[in-house]
Amino acid sequence: MMTKKVAYIGCLGLIGIITTEFGVIGILPQIAAYYQLTIAQAGVLLSAFALVIALTGPLMTLLFSGFDRKKIMLAAISVFLITGIVSSFAPPFWLLLTVRILPAFLQPVYISTAIAAAVASGDKKHEHQLMGIVLGGIAVAMVTTVPLATYLAGWFNWRASFMVQTGVSALAFLGIWKALPLMPVAGKKSYGSQLMILKQPAFLLSTAMNFFMIAAWFSTYSYFADYLGKVKHMDEKMISYMLFLFGITGVVSNWISGKMLSKSIPKTTAVFLLGTILIPFALQYSGTNIWVTIGIIAVWGFFYAPCFLNASAYMISAAPHALEFANSLATSFGNLGVSVGTMVSGWIIVSNGVEFSPWVGLCFGILSLSMIGLRSLIEKHC
Repeated sequence: MMTKKVAYIGCLGLIGIITTEFGVIGILPQIAAYYQLTIAQAGVLLSAFALVIALTGPLMTLLFSGFDRKKIMLAAISVFLITGIVSSFAPPFWLLLTVRILPAFLQPVYISTAIAAAVASGDKKHEHQLMGIVLGGIAVAMVTTVPLATYLAGWFNWRASFMVQTGVSALAFLGIWKALPLMPVAGKKSYGSQLMILKQPAFLLSTAMNFFMIAAWFSTYSYFADYLGKVKHMDEKMISYMLFLFGITGVVSNWISGKMLSKSIPKTTAVFLLGTILIPFALQYSGTNIWVTIGIIAVWGFFYAPCFLNASAYMISAAPHALEFANSLATSFGNLGVSVGTMVSGWIIVSNGVEFSPWVGLCFGILSLSMIGLRSLIEKHC
């Protein structure tokens, strides 16, 4: 019983974190207009957040690896709560960017700690399902809080989105504080033993796969609202509905992926990666037919949602004895992918238009699939 409890509380906290990180996606056009910026400049709110995670995540996770897991989770959520409060007052852009960056230092610490706590409380055979519950917070946020934040921003203004983020973080803080026991870490592993995984070719290829995969998805998803508005001619309310649909199919696929990973991690990862190649063609040839576009968005959400779960499982499978550190690297390089995918796509958008962003994702997707192939070849010859 405790196993599921720890996993679901970890999931609740992740909903708060993802609402903060990705809640800006649906309101980037409004923020750009308010601060008189280009959409690519406003996109820094997402890419800078992700870049901080990429650069500091593993180090922060190593530093906090010996602390009580409940206290770490509470500290991380507290920073996200403060960020939401300050952002909802529409401060100057430099301050908005600053408070957006601060919680990024603790995001990978929270995720790796929550996953480690959930996995430690259960059987080895249920490891991927427990990870799926925690990381399911990403899909749940996509179907609930992220579209809600966009919907309310359409009714009121973009600050309402940050108010939603504040409320979710507050609920997550209370949930962790009230429902979880203290969870001290027994037998902390040395830094050296954890760093050894960086010498393993299979793990390095898994890291590259993670980076390219997340970059592929976020090349387009970061500009979801702008793409649907300018290319598919949808208004803000319709875009919020599309985010909702995107999340619904994502919840289903996250559950399916958790089951599939128990049978074959490489095949599951590759199957969902195929979406990075299929979706650009589907979006290109759907034109402005609203019903066809809705169907494509549903399929898009299905392929996209398990990307973080698949990335973590794929990387951990190459380093099973350093779970927390491997998870932090998965989070960091995944967020480096968010940052690079967002920036590269932003440059393409500025010079060629937002309609080209899915093709950027296709290029990254091909690179990611090639990393899976290379790792399989190396493991066959070992």
